Amino acid sequence: MAAALTHATSATGVPTLAPTFARNIVHFVRVLRGAGLPLSPSRAVDAIEALRHIDLGRRDDVHAALAALLTSAPDEREIFDAAFALFWRDPDFEGKLRALLLPKVQGGVPPPRRNNRLADALAARPATRPGAKPPPSHEEHELRAHATFSAEERLRQRDFDTLSADEWRALRHLIRARRLPLATVRTRRLKASSRGTHADLRASARHAVRAGGDWTVWKYRAPVERKLPLVLLLDISGSMSSYSRAVLYFCHALLQSRERLQVFLFGTRLTHATRALRERDPDIALAQLATQVADWSGGTRIGATLAEFNRRWARRMLGGRATVLVVTDGLDHDACGGLGEEMARLHRFAHRVVWLNPLLRYRDFAPKARGVQAMLPHVDAHYPVHNLDSLEAFARSLCEVTPIAHAPAARQASRALHTPPGRPAQGATRWS
Repeated sequence: MAAALTHATSATGVPTLAPTFARNIVHFVRVLRGAGLPLSPSRAVDAIEALRHIDLGRRDDVHAALAALLTSAPDEREIFDAAFALFWRDPDFEGKLRALLLPKVQGGVPPPRRNNRLADALAARPATRPGAKPPPSHEEHELRAHATFSAEERLRQRDFDTLSADEWRALRHLIRARRLPLATVRTRRLKASSRGTHADLRASARHAVRAGGDWTVWKYRAPVERKLPLVLLLDISGSMSSYSRAVLYFCHALLQSRERLQVFLFGTRLTHATRALRERDPDIALAQLATQVADWSGGTRIGATLAEFNRRWARRMLGGRATVLVVTDGLDHDACGGLGEEMARLHRFAHRVVWLNPLLRYRDFAPKARGVQAMLPHVDAHYPVHNLDSLEAFARSLCEVTPIAHAPAARQASRALHTPPGRPAQGATRWS
């Protein structure tokens, strides 16, 4: 904090901030908003008002005041601390900004975690100041708008396997900006409501007693709407690395929207990845997954991993009309002997089984591989997932409520799973 961090005194004796420092506060709030913090413009006004009442010569006091006003969750404090150190006249500002963009060397003192959102926000062009060069003319704005629209359209149709690093960064912003609400269904539970079809006599009577016997106001109860759960089984083998990365960004956006989603990664083994994807920053979430998953970009054992899921997770995850999304190309490195049986078992438990296959981008695709032939009879829908348009088309299909197709079969499979070994369930055949 230099000489700019000084108070000025108005004619009424109320301390005010220097205009340059107030503009810097507004720009600092914009940097934090660009890094992902949910800040409204009113936060900048509150920060300027609060800094009038503290000693601006003490850097720690300014840091504590801005942190109390501009952060609302523990995971936002790390981004705030890094942005504060870099923004407020750090002598090594350029060096630290370049360090955010460079890969980190392992060993020695652990480096700070990389945050691409903060680097992008700090590298953004600041707002136009008085006396600066005026903005381009209206005609130039029109040309740039058309160019941006064309670039976005091309990016939406580009195959995930052909994207560069800059295009990946733009794709992440597009996925984060287009969140679609999933389908909801009415349950038998009721909740208090101002209007509805079910009159709540008890609540109406309590209100009448408090109102002195006035029965003109009635209370109602309405059915509770509940989002349908999703379970994602994502192939992270070498042939699926680019596509699984894009799907993980899509899943991260759904989890940040509080959707009922469980994510499992499989290559040669099965990994539960939901907790790691709840991290607020998608780059940090994927970095944590890369350290936890040992079989990333390795081989594929679809049948073995499905057998593990059916044995350990199907009972607790596939209730409440859950839809299972299997994202894989179907190229199994095993002999595929048990893949068909495990897919049939998974289909009996789930409400729907949807297969997302990047190989469907080819017009001449034919189910010639043994893994594809074993999986196809046991899926309810088969969609491509190779670019942003195909991913959004699939997301729109999740907003539609589908009727219950094979609930009796699911109940029959559940009874068979919970029957002690050696004794078949009533009305069900014993699995081999």
